[in-house]
Amino acid sequence: MNDTVAVPASEISTRRRVLFAGCSAHAIHDGLTDAIYVLLPIWQAQFALSYAQIGLLRGAYSGMMAVFQLLASRAAKRWGRVPLLVGGTALAGCAYLLVGQATGLTLLLVALLLGGLGASTQHPLASSMITDAYEDGGGVKQALSQYNFSGDIGKTLIPGLIGLLLTVISWRASATLLGLIGLAAAGLLWWLIPTQACESTVSKKARPLKGVGSVTGLRALILTGTLDSAVRMGFLTFLPFLLQAKGAGTAGIGLALTMLFIGGAFGKLLCGYLGARIGMMKTVWITETSTALLIVAAVYLPLTGLMVMLPLLGLALNGTSSVLYGAVPDLAGAGKREQAFALFYTGTIGGGALAPVVFGGVGDALGVPAAVMVLAGVLCVTLPLAWVVQRGVDRNQR
Repeated sequence: MNDTVAVPASEISTRRRVLFAGCSAHAIHDGLTDAIYVLLPIWQAQFALSYAQIGLLRGAYSGMMAVFQLLASRAAKRWGRVPLLVGGTALAGCAYLLVGQATGLTLLLVALLLGGLGASTQHPLASSMITDAYEDGGGVKQALSQYNFSGDIGKTLIPGLIGLLLTVISWRASATLLGLIGLAAAGLLWWLIPTQACESTVSKKARPLKGVGSVTGLRALILTGTLDSAVRMGFLTFLPFLLQAKGAGTAGIGLALTMLFIGGAFGKLLCGYLGARIGMMKTVWITETSTALLIVAAVYLPLTGLMVMLPLLGLALNGTSSVLYGAVPDLAGAGKREQAFALFYTGTIGGGALAPVVFGGVGDALGVPAAVMVLAGVLCVTLPLAWVVQRGVDRNQR
């Protein structure tokens, strides 16, 4: 059934500009966030860091992003979404300029904390801005799917670009370039988002949902998403070191991340379709089991085999999140959609922030291969949780 209604041409133009702006913000922010993975081995060698310290650096960025998402959403009600989104993007850019000047762990940590603070504005503000722009005329789900996909495009292009640049310029120059990209993106967003969209995003309210919701199902969903995100971020933290141990250079690590994220981008599209066909629980069981087996294989495969396998691993590793995200409205009670999404985002990003620190300690104690095997084991916990989520969805739809 087509849920769209006739929309004036001027409003269509506004909607498209808002969507392009939101997608651009998502691509840039996710690209800046995941470019850290390419730089981690270089920082370890430059500053003699332990795996726990490496995990702390990665977790600092994600941790700040998770903690301040709810505050960013509240602050937008006072100062407006667009100024905060633009300011956050500019702050993320300035953070990378500071990274380029870092002389040790302390300054790197401060810079990444600032970057995470700036990045905290993107997910809640850009997604709600797109939702408000498309809600009256229909097509919200299609617009948000494009928004989600754009993040993976940024994850694919920017880390790959930095991996290539590191073969010809220093890591400090590369970090400075990332900072300039962030500042340029902030200027683009300020110019691109139309005035009427700024007004509507503050004044419009989301349509209430039907159903009483399922508290148990939502809690299980958040825990499932948190564990899935923790494993994903933990594996991404260790992947450069796995590749390095197998003989990959800086360019090879950048290429590997690009291949992983390409698979992840298509995983979001494919698993969303698969979830609609066979249900959330069966899809999660397929993707999480596949991810665990492929993570174990990554430890034992030679470099060539690992590189060939990475797109498939990315498909399974990233695909689960798309299915879990789509289950949030099915478990939220009437009028509680925004709160449910905020809690889900905070849980998943928070899990991703803690994982590098926790599993970094495991890596220091047991070695990288053993830590990666532990990550695969954690995924098994999501299987019974997915069953609880499915029960909550079924009860709420009766």
